[in-house]
Amino acid sequence: MELTAAPIRGPRGNGLRSLLPSRADYAGLRGSWRSDLVAGVTVAIVALPLALGFAVTAGLGAQAGLVTAIVAGIVAGVFGGSHVQVSGPTGAMTVVLVPVVASVGPGGVAVVALLAGLLLVAAGALRLGRYAGVLPWPVVEGFTVGIALLIFLQQVPGALGVPKPHGENTAAVAARAIVDWGGGHWSTLAVVALVAVVMIAAPRLHRALPASLLAVVTATVLVELTGLSVARIGTIPSSLPTPALPQLDGGKIGDLVTAALAVAALGAVESLLSARVADGMADGEAHDPDRELVGQGLANVAVSFVGGMPATGAIARTAVNVRAGARTRLATIVHGLVLVVVVLLLASLLERVPLAALAGVLMMTAVRMVEVGTVGRILRSTREDALLLILTATATIAFDLVVAVGIGVALAAILALRTVAANAAFEREDLGGIDVDATLEHALLEEHIVAYRLDGALFFGAAQRFLLELTAVTDVEVVILRMGGLRMIDSTGAQALADLIDHLQRQGITVLLTSLRPEHRGLIERVGVLDMLDHANHLLPTIDEALAHARRHHLRNRRAAAVAA
Repeated sequence: MELTAAPIRGPRGNGLRSLLPSRADYAGLRGSWRSDLVAGVTVAIVALPLALGFAVTAGLGAQAGLVTAIVAGIVAGVFGGSHVQVSGPTGAMTVVLVPVVASVGPGGVAVVALLAGLLLVAAGALRLGRYAGVLPWPVVEGFTVGIALLIFLQQVPGALGVPKPHGENTAAVAARAIVDWGGGHWSTLAVVALVAVVMIAAPRLHRALPASLLAVVTATVLVELTGLSVARIGTIPSSLPTPALPQLDGGKIGDLVTAALAVAALGAVESLLSARVADGMADGEAHDPDRELVGQGLANVAVSFVGGMPATGAIARTAVNVRAGARTRLATIVHGLVLVVVVLLLASLLERVPLAALAGVLMMTAVRMVEVGTVGRILRSTREDALLLILTATATIAFDLVVAVGIGVALAAILALRTVAANAAFEREDLGGIDVDATLEHALLEEHIVAYRLDGALFFGAAQRFLLELTAVTDVEVVILRMGGLRMIDSTGAQALADLIDHLQRQGITVLLTSLRPEHRGLIERVGVLDMLDHANHLLPTIDEALAHARRHHLRNRRAAAVAA
């Protein structure tokens, strides 16, 4: 894929110094510290029940989740590559950790976190962060669907109020839990149902309500008032534990190394995806993927020494942080400090929280992880992308996360190469005698109009570079994307195009598409690219009409500015 584009800002140098914190990390703090404080408190309220639930699910106890949210949140916030990313325990990590705890014990988790952290630091130092952005969209969504189902199934024993059956296969364990339940403990199911109702109703009453925390508080109060016999979190120690190293043989060492590789891969992918989502929501500087890997690595090394669990950037908590007004790293640091205060002052109350309430929160979280509309668009886009999503989701459930991503990426590469080969063609494009690439484009810059020519293939391997280069456009009123030279586009490339249009239009830049090939229009429409355009007239058949439309837009802006003056 070739395109003519403006230069993009690079990182602060190419040496290791660019991976370390600096004063520039807190630029603008004088003007944003109040909103950062509010955001930090808000995201701490959201993170509290999730940290408790994920740690209990992993078999490590509530304290491990609290410690991880505090330590990883602060360390990754200071050293990471995103100014607004919030890190902590996530549901995807529990999928890896449950079999580790079952086979090696809680001590094995510290070893996994340490090894994974060192791998992430090494990956960041070697500048491998940019390569995590080439994962195909259907693979990412299939991966998310598989993880969401596993998280939901992990909560079945807690939701039914039965001891967790032994075993490493999540689906089999859930099935045995249903058999053991036999229709007995309805009180715990009532608590789960109450949590679900509160989490559904709270956002409808007011978007700012912390639904998960409100649900847990409501369930806890109800259990206290009615005296329901349900299992609770139990004692939360006030001091940090010293992780006990497990007794290892050759087989268990291999299991831990495999788990560490899975955690490192998961930490890299989830953190960089979360940071990319944050970039789209916030108006500040884009994240540094290499520094983000280093920050997440240091966070995992730190939690390994204080009895925590592996952590990664959390998309939901990061989104809450941005929406609450976070602008600098102060918000993520405050989030960790607020959780410290909660542990010190409210530990006795946290011990009374029913485990069924946490199970309900995580079940609802798993359901909300799956964006039905997004999955539907992929399934409707092409048969190849639908196959990618289904196969990745199935492999995530049947095998493990690393195998699932590996299978998805390998199949995507094969399909993409086949598509590129099938669409290889060389034809001269009729531009009506207009030299868009040189003389005219230079003249248009004076009118704040810029035209880009997209050539070759816009697929998952080129989508990330496409986004990085074109989102750097500045001092422009109209961007024309000339699609006639595009030989091939897949759903990931189409989604990148939609993301670019959305980003530019939120900056007040009008986007015009022109010369769209008929064979590409179906996919472009199904993925929702045309719906992203501000107006239906912004899809034009020829470059001449696009240029005329852009110049009329420029003149209208000048006249409006003159009237306003």
